[in-house]
Order: sequence, then C-alpha cells, then structure tokens
Amino acid sequence: MKHRAWLLLCLLLAWPLSSLAATRAWLEQSQVSLGQAVTLNVETDAVSATPDLTPLMRDFEVEGQSDSRSVQLVNGRMSSRTTFALTLRPRRAGTLTIPALQVGNERSVPLVLEVTATATASAASNGLVFVETEVDDARPYVQQSVGVTVRLFYATPLVSGQLDLDPPDGALLQRVGEIVQSSREIDGRRYNTAERRFLLVPERSGPLTLPGARFSGRGAGGWMDDLLGGNSREVNITGTPRVLQVRPQPADAGQPWLPVRDLRLRYTAVPEQMRTGEAATFAIETTVVGATQAQLPELPAPAVPGAQVFAEPPQYDETFVGGTPQVKLTRRYSIVPSTTGTLAVPGVAMAWWDVRAGANKRATLPDLTIPVVAGSGQAPRPPVRDGAAPASLSPPGDGVIALAGERRIPAHLWPWLAAGFALLWLATLVWGLSRGQRGTAVSRDRAAAAGSEASVSFATHTAADLKRVLDAGDLDDIEVVLCGMARPVAIDLDDLERRLAAPSQRAAVDLLRRARWADGDPAQARLALREAFRGGPQWQARDAGVADEPLPPLYPR
Repeated sequence: MKHRAWLLLCLLLAWPLSSLAATRAWLEQSQVSLGQAVTLNVETDAVSATPDLTPLMRDFEVEGQSDSRSVQLVNGRMSSRTTFALTLRPRRAGTLTIPALQVGNERSVPLVLEVTATATASAASNGLVFVETEVDDARPYVQQSVGVTVRLFYATPLVSGQLDLDPPDGALLQRVGEIVQSSREIDGRRYNTAERRFLLVPERSGPLTLPGARFSGRGAGGWMDDLLGGNSREVNITGTPRVLQVRPQPADAGQPWLPVRDLRLRYTAVPEQMRTGEAATFAIETTVVGATQAQLPELPAPAVPGAQVFAEPPQYDETFVGGTPQVKLTRRYSIVPSTTGTLAVPGVAMAWWDVRAGANKRATLPDLTIPVVAGSGQAPRPPVRDGAAPASLSPPGDGVIALAGERRIPAHLWPWLAAGFALLWLATLVWGLSRGQRGTAVSRDRAAAAGSEASVSFATHTAADLKRVLDAGDLDDIEVVLCGMARPVAIDLDDLERRLAAPSQRAAVDLLRRARWADGDPAQARLALREAFRGGPQWQARDAGVADEPLPPLYPR
C-alpha cells in the first residue's frame, strides 16, 4: 500500500513538470538518400534561447538555419513560440540518430533518420562525370507536388554545359530557381556538384516514367588537345530514368483536394485589446510542405459577430527545403469592433490530405476572446428615456406622427399645413416675377456665384476621416477623403498632387495612384499615406486659402 502511495505521489509530481515541457523537435522526412538534405524543426517557448548544434556536427553538415516567431492569445493568456528550421545533410549512410538538443533549460527528444546509399554514389568511382535524378516521393498522389532534384557530379573541369530534364507524359514539369553549386566527397573522391530543381505534378494515376537527366557540355582539354589545335572536348551524359507509381485520389478524400506532407496554421499578430470604431490587425500564417502557391485554396476571412472584417491580399513565399517544395502564406485582417465588451474571434480551419499517413486531416486555430473598450471612433447613441423606445424602433400610435423626441402632431392637421405652405410658395413666386428682368438676372448670377463658391471654398473631409478610411476603407474611399481635404476640393489625384507642397505627401499620393491603376502595393501605399499625412496636408502657398474679391480687377491678369 505504501508503494502504491509513493508511486501515485511521484506521478502527480511528474505530471505538471511534463506538461510544462514546451520544446519539441521533428523531421520533415524520416528517410532520405545519401546526399539529400533534410529539415529538422525545433520549437520552443524559451525566450531568447537558441538550440546548441554541436551534437549534430558528427553525422551532419548544417547548411542553413532560419527561425520564425509567433504570438498567440487564447482566453486572455498570451504565449510566444519560436521555431528553428535547420537544413541538415547526412555525412554517411545508415541509421543516424539526431541527438537531443539543448534549448535553454530544456532538451528535445532524440530522433532517428534512415539514410540509404544511392546506386550512383557506389558507382561514382567509375566515372569522372555522371548525373542522378532524385524525387522526394516515389509514390505520389494525383495532383500532388513532387520535388525533383537533378544533380551533375564532375571531378574534371568543365567550361560550359546545359543540365536539363525532359517532361514526362501525363504530368506537368516546371523548372524552379537557378542552378546551385556545391561540392561533395564520394568514395574518397571530391566532386563538384550542380543542382537544378523541378516541380512535377502528376495528372493521372498509374506508372509514370520520368526520363533521365541530360547534360551536354564541354570539358577542359589536356596538353595533347592544345598541341593538336583544340582546347576542349564534348561531354554528353544521360541519367537513368525513374518510374513513379502515382496513386489515385481516395474516395473518402475531403474537398478541396489538397495532398501535402504537412500543413500548419498559426497567429503571428494578435492585439491584446481593441477599441470600438478603430481597426486592429490580425495576421495568420499558413505553412504547407509539399505544395505550391497555385494549389492552395484561399484562406477565408473569419466571420466575427459585432465587428467588420477587411482582408488584405495574401502574401506568398515559395521555397525548396530538402528537395521538397514549401509555401508560406501570410494574410492580414483589419477588424473594427462596433460594441464594447468581449469580442469572440472564431479560429479558421483548413482541410488537407496527409500523403504520408494516407488520411484526412484538418488544421485549426483556437478561438480568441479579446476585450474591447470604448474608442474615439464609436458613434454616440441617442439617449432613450426609461419606459420609452427609440423613435426608429417603435412605430407611433394610430393617427399620430412622431417627430424628434416626444413632440407629436395629429395627423388631421397635415392637410392644412400643406395648403399653407403652397400659398406661401405662390406668394413668393409672384413677388419674384414682379421684379424686373435685369434684377432677376443679377440675382441669379449672384446666387450661382455664391453657390459655386460655397461648394468649393471649404474642405469636406478632415484628418479624422482620413485615419478612418486608412484603417478600414478601400482605395476609392481614401482618394475621396484626400481630395475632400483640399480647399477648394481637388478634382482628382493629379490635381491633389500638384497642390501639395511636401515631397513625401506627393510621393504617397503617387503610390496610391499606382496601387489603384497599376501594379502597386496597397499595403505599402496605406503605410506611406499614414506617415506622410500624420501631421495633416501641407499645401502650396497659392492654395493656403481662397480670398474673396467683391469687385472684379481693373485690369485683366
């Protein structure tokens, strides 16, 4: 009995400690060929801590490292995480152990990687120049993006050449990026390598034959070639074809069909507090391993009750990591709450097919609850007396028409009021016609001039209107407000730009014009306008004001 009590106590003490462990590591691939790179991800919540890479140096070459940070706010609790992506290349074939890495005060779990020796590597000693073709998945699904890497190994100098791969029947093949140069030692011989990457998308199921890679070039000749009048020799090599078995789309696969290796969603920007009538920015990042930008469905904007949501255009970043295509989608949303209290932002979700597990999966983000306080942009509500409903919500009683507040006019008095207004209008018309034609013309000219002056002599919009449309309006609204801030009102952006004095403001208006009619960036234009017009517009001296001239000039100008 005492042993059971001690065991239960140890479990209770160990459980909180294990729940607090927040450092984990995982591999993008559990099996690779010798010479192929693999990505090791290390995620931690330790602040300002980096993993110690010393234990990796024995069996791996660390060719690249990148990190990304994310912030999450769930139920009022904020957490920050950092993910380190390490590109490793195995030094030898066999079963390699990725040791536990120290990150701050925590350690990751050891991992196992299977590294197989390629046929070309064992035969490298038989030739000075050879090519190989490597695919990241030999049994892909229909419409799955497959990374294809073609490598040229040469231990003799080359002066020129072309490395290429012919497209197979029943699939799309696209060249990605430029040739990457490196070097590698195989069977005791140092080879220079040239890598070219392709993207293969099968269009139908069944066997798919990928032709062998081709290299055509010239190598540097020896002293005998120089003696005979030549200085180079031709090099033509064709690699071994690869056969892929393309699997059909499963019957139980979800739609839209998105076959990838991994898909993750995370918040990269979450406000701690929001204000009514003011825009707050949310940012969601989607990382997909084994796909391209063209395959990703549009990330939907969250439907937030009690708020308006404005989505900015998504931004894409496509890369090749360890021979596998990877795309990162970042989308920002501006959310404008309308009421105070607590705003519930539902988490978005995206369905995908795990090509390694052969199963439907769904990536989701947690719901957020964010406090909302009153802001300067909240429209004031009319006061309502106790026991009385607003006039816009409750209809008046029978035979009574309600005006502002409690003032009510009986319906039977309206015909008499209408007749009185008609008689007054007729009397005014007769009085006007009694005046002479000249007096009428002068009055009409003065009224037109006064109306024209009144319509353009004052600004129709303010700096507060500009802040509002920069946060939550579209580009058309921004143009209307900017033109309305001029005195007199500007006709268009060209007229506005000519009348501005500050070069930064003219440049910001030009960015707005490009974003509306050319290939400009709307987000960059909004940022430039916020900075340039932070202190209000600066006008040319001739546009600082409009002076009234009661009499025409004596001499024409």
